[in-house]
Amino acid sequence: MKKLLTGNEAIARGAWEAGVRFASAYPGTPSTEILENMSQYKEVYSEWAPNEKVAVEAAIGASIAGARSLAAMKHVGLNVAADPLFTFAYTGVNGGMVLISADEPGQHSSQTEQDNRNYAKSAKVAMFEPTNSQEAKDMVKAAYEVSEKFDIPVMIRMTTRSCHSKGIVECKDREEIEIKEYVKNAAKYLTVPAHARKLRASLEERMSKLLEFSNSIDLNFIEWNDTKIGVVASGAAFSFAKEVFGDTASYLKLGFTNPLPTEKIKEFASKIEKLYIIEENDPYIEDKVRMLGFDCYGKNLFPAFGEMTPDVIRKAVYGQSNETIEYDKNEVVSRPPSFCAGCPHRGFFYELGKRKNVMVSGDIGCYTLAFDEPYAAMDTAVCMGGSLSIGHGAQKVFNMKENNRMRVVSVLGDSTFLHTGINSLLEVAYNKGNTVNVILDNRITGMTGHQQNPGTGYTLQGEETVEADIDKLVRACGIKNVAIINPNDLKLVKDTLDWALSLDEPSVIITRWPCVLKKFTEQDKKEFATAFQSKCRVDDEKCVGCKMCVKTGCPAISVEKANKKAKIDLDTCVGCEVCLQVCPVKAIGKVES
Repeated sequence: MKKLLTGNEAIARGAWEAGVRFASAYPGTPSTEILENMSQYKEVYSEWAPNEKVAVEAAIGASIAGARSLAAMKHVGLNVAADPLFTFAYTGVNGGMVLISADEPGQHSSQTEQDNRNYAKSAKVAMFEPTNSQEAKDMVKAAYEVSEKFDIPVMIRMTTRSCHSKGIVECKDREEIEIKEYVKNAAKYLTVPAHARKLRASLEERMSKLLEFSNSIDLNFIEWNDTKIGVVASGAAFSFAKEVFGDTASYLKLGFTNPLPTEKIKEFASKIEKLYIIEENDPYIEDKVRMLGFDCYGKNLFPAFGEMTPDVIRKAVYGQSNETIEYDKNEVVSRPPSFCAGCPHRGFFYELGKRKNVMVSGDIGCYTLAFDEPYAAMDTAVCMGGSLSIGHGAQKVFNMKENNRMRVVSVLGDSTFLHTGINSLLEVAYNKGNTVNVILDNRITGMTGHQQNPGTGYTLQGEETVEADIDKLVRACGIKNVAIINPNDLKLVKDTLDWALSLDEPSVIITRWPCVLKKFTEQDKKEFATAFQSKCRVDDEKCVGCKMCVKTGCPAISVEKANKKAKIDLDTCVGCEVCLQVCPVKAIGKVES
């Protein structure tokens, strides 16, 4: 049976066909759809974890218990999950365990462009790199065989293009793999130093066997054409290279890339006149080729950052780009990303942006957009959960200065707080900080597409479960000054910020209002009964064209060319009433939906 699948869908299909029983992940572009698709296979238990480290640890537990397991994440998620991965490489598996790392060449939606192939090398785990959806599915199945044969976790490195591009995939039936017996074995799974030293030696033996395997596996293959030009490539870069060179070059296609097939590289490179190493981001393959003694064109010719595309390759090799249709770029109006109409973050940042002598320590989520105009209400964003601890460190230094007037407001979302923000808040409370800490609780994991989290009260499958109480969590961390507010009430936001900034001890403000795009639960309907039940309209007779409403940044509001007065698109407006509150002449009123 053939299906048209994205790479992420193919990963899920491959795991299902391979008999996987357990899958865990934390959502993050471009990996999110892997677990969403896994959840559609009822034979696989799938769950959202609070963060990537927990996802990997849960998959490790499932593996030790005897089941084939999978953990999926975006590339920066592996920074969080690195600790258990490195140790599990030492212990090895019981049931096969595969980790999917979705890298982001070009940084479409990420704060870094790190190349996670370096993690596979450093942690000493096996690694596959699919080029297309068919390979993604097939390599997942192969990865479980490798994992169990060589007693090692396996990483599959995807990229944005291989995750989201579609291709025809030949699908097969599921292979039911019996859960292996669990046998207590502290020498294998309990890594006290006396055990770990032996496991370290064992890991080197396993990697030596994997090197032999890498040189023989048919996923690493040579395609001989003209030997004047030779290309070594992996992943999506292989397709791009084929598009540029066609049959005018010979190819060494690498699908299994840790350890790299040294003998096959020598066989290929020794017969090539001009050798190109085409890979995205770091010179991972190139470094090995040069170490083997071969001269080549790699990062001295191709960029070490950004996406590799056929045009990038063509320009680097031939000095020319593909012909494209020219257009007048001045005629295209820029459309930067912005908060949705009715987004509960807008009112809060509208008020926060007015503050002077305030550093806003931000985080990763929809709310990061507050850095831009018209709010200019965010100064830093480093990593998930980092806002609170980064803000704490900054405030400690500001407090060292005489006559200090600088205050820090740290901001993160509900899912981010539950991801890695709790430890950061403990840091603030335990070390007697005095930052203002804001948790924007929009009742869902918004930016990645409305995934459930421990604070929503529902599992990945939509089943009711316990709901983490953020208010109680905050107080349990030692915070005494806590306020829960409606972020659309601008006076309340202003007064609460005034209160929090007047304190010389830590405080937490929880803004609680649902994302405007969220599908309401029965609980939401009760708690937020008035949400999105009206719209706003401008009275042309009263409007003076001051544009104060425009400064709220709502995409439903525009200015009429003819009369220079504000206009609200009733199809877009959801009645958050932020514009109504900022209008100085009361020209905006409510209209019942």
